[in-house]
Amino acid sequence: MRTLVAGLGTMGRSHALAYHRNPGFDLVGMVNRSTPRLDPELADYPVTPDFHEALARLKPDLVNISTYTDSHADYACAAMEAGAHVFVEKPLAGTVADARRVVDCAVANGRKLVVGYILRHHPSWMRLIDEARALGGPYVFRLNLNQQSSGPTWEVHKTLMQSTSPIVDCGVHYVDVMCQITDARPVEVRGMGLRLSDEIAPDMYNYGHFQVLFADGSLGWYEAGWGPMMSDTAFFVKDVVSPRGAVSIRMPEGAKSDDHDTHTKTSVIRVHRNGQPDEDLNMADEPGHQDLCEREQAFMLRAITEDLDLSRHMQDAIQSLAICLAADESVRSGQPVKL
Repeated sequence: MRTLVAGLGTMGRSHALAYHRNPGFDLVGMVNRSTPRLDPELADYPVTPDFHEALARLKPDLVNISTYTDSHADYACAAMEAGAHVFVEKPLAGTVADARRVVDCAVANGRKLVVGYILRHHPSWMRLIDEARALGGPYVFRLNLNQQSSGPTWEVHKTLMQSTSPIVDCGVHYVDVMCQITDARPVEVRGMGLRLSDEIAPDMYNYGHFQVLFADGSLGWYEAGWGPMMSDTAFFVKDVVSPRGAVSIRMPEGAKSDDHDTHTKTSVIRVHRNGQPDEDLNMADEPGHQDLCEREQAFMLRAITEDLDLSRHMQDAIQSLAICLAADESVRSGQPVKL
């Protein structure tokens, strides 16, 4: 599978390594606007600055789009119209209209489109979803991911915030988990946010939280903040509560909010059932961040070679994005948003 990777930040580099290590892929080139710092395993692959030139010259079967959000839709459609399948990092696009445009392009061109919802390939999160669904709803979802970022990580966050707020960029993962558990229609979103730094644009905020209400009575809360001022107390809360109990991910002692593996690795899943002793499910042998990226790309290969039906996957990506963009709208307008 001739593969082109566009964007060599944290995720793009990890995906490129996944293609390099999987014999089902032939990594034919990479695209980055500046000269990237690469893992030694990737040092011999060519890197060019122009996406469209590389797409036309290399004629890939698969394009991985790990650039900033504002280029996702145009790059994805260009790749699919050129005959390539597409893996695109989350969020799928900057607007719901653009997300639908990408999905429509995939359907019209008969191409596979996979969105980078890494938690869908994570054994702990898959188990959390199964355990929560077994309890039955309606549910309360309490989820957050705050990052006390500084130095190069804060620079990346500031660049991301030129086009995407934290509650959209990170929130799509966790809203997707909420939707998988309740499987009910989201009906309303209420959001609030605050600009805590003079280093970001006056119309952007680096801390936000929102509530989403579902048709079955379930409700979810999500919080995300980026920057050197963020507290690392209770920065990782992952709780699902139902009338019959709760399921929670419990982090190991000493976990740090600026460690990328902390965002995906867990230590224990605690299952609390009313009137019974709590059950701790040890998840010590779970995959790290790079392993998860390799699982994602193994799924991408299966989707193509086995002609998997990705209709639900694509619609779920639109729905989670729509919820988070509604939250962003609510932050800016000060009003609830009906869905």
